[in-house]
Amino acid sequence: MRGLHLYRYFKRFTSVCCITLFMICMPACESGYKNPPPIKEKELYDIIVSSGDYLVRQVKPNGMFEYQINLRPAVKVRHSYNILRHAGTIYSLAMYYELNPNKETMSAILKSGEFLRDKAIGPVEGEERLTAVWSDSKTDPEVKTNQAKLGGAGLGLVALLKIEMVSPGFTPLSTLQSLGRFIVFMQKPNGGFYSKFSPSEGGRDDSWTSLYYPGEAALGLMMLYQKDKNEKWLKAAIKAMEYLALDRKGKNTVPPDHWALLATEQIFKVNPPKTVTIPGKLLKNHAIQICNTFLKTQITDPKKERLYGSFLNHGRTTPTSTRLEGLIAAHSFLSENTGYQKKIVTAISKGIVFLSNAQIKDGEFSGAIPMVVGNADGAEKLKLLRNPHSTNVRIDYVQHALSAFIGYLDMIKTGEVHKTK
Repeated sequence: MRGLHLYRYFKRFTSVCCITLFMICMPACESGYKNPPPIKEKELYDIIVSSGDYLVRQVKPNGMFEYQINLRPAVKVRHSYNILRHAGTIYSLAMYYELNPNKETMSAILKSGEFLRDKAIGPVEGEERLTAVWSDSKTDPEVKTNQAKLGGAGLGLVALLKIEMVSPGFTPLSTLQSLGRFIVFMQKPNGGFYSKFSPSEGGRDDSWTSLYYPGEAALGLMMLYQKDKNEKWLKAAIKAMEYLALDRKGKNTVPPDHWALLATEQIFKVNPPKTVTIPGKLLKNHAIQICNTFLKTQITDPKKERLYGSFLNHGRTTPTSTRLEGLIAAHSFLSENTGYQKKIVTAISKGIVFLSNAQIKDGEFSGAIPMVVGNADGAEKLKLLRNPHSTNVRIDYVQHALSAFIGYLDMIKTGEVHKTK
């Protein structure tokens, strides 16, 4: 009997090993795979509508979003709420409304915008004429002490100013300016920033540094400058990007800072007054450094069909979305080098195909973008399936993908995609 049990155990063990080996080796055995063609305009529009409508459905009556769900209802998700991601999602919803205006989307924008404007923005103790976007325990149970993040003010401005484009007069100019003054208050003489303002820690706090906050802050300042034409916003934004560019100058690999590219795009869009100088060459070289960091990690191996076009070899969707946002922004101001621009557009087209394949196409979660693409390859798939949160959908996963989809649609409409053929 013992021998029979050993035989059955060995048979089951070898069966599992064979299945595992097959899943690992299967992608390499596929033949005849060809690079997928760029997505057509009509197909992309439908993808955008699906993800845009998903975000609209996530707005609750109080203006907050259904922040995170799991495609598998049995999996519990963490109860948290990030007000920066709330603001970023409003930004994408307003972009979506500009493309596809309807009352449901406008209602979602106004509800979520009212929550940001009326519940999250408040005065800064001891600093007159400043307001900030506050992270507190009322909104996020994981926050222990109230704090105002630099990125909160930046993305708060980005969201509220984007709402102004679709619903003028939504936020008083004085409120927008007070957020801008907070960002300038948080900037150091060298152009860098304090990342947080913590009353319990004595005020401005740079004990922790965020990669993305400077770019978010600079983008918010640039949008504010385009609203009221006060040069101090423009100068502070340029100073911030100049600081990052000098800090990263000469490095082969730099952080994947897509917000810096979005801010730099806005800097190059303005016609600066004679009193303001834009260090164009420095900022463009910085942008190329970031783009090169993105490009060299893109997966273009035909044997990795299901990950083809993504950035980083783990099947996660948001790193690809944010890199696409950055590349889409950069291609607009790196037009002097047509060969390099063509390389960027080709990479964007491949990345968009990967993202579109990750989108949930039907059912109650239609339009959602999960944390991990549903059919990641081989050994990585086995690893990811052990993580129940690989099927999480957070609002920023969808928001970043939606922004990338809309940016790519603009490229198709302007003929930029066809130039690469």
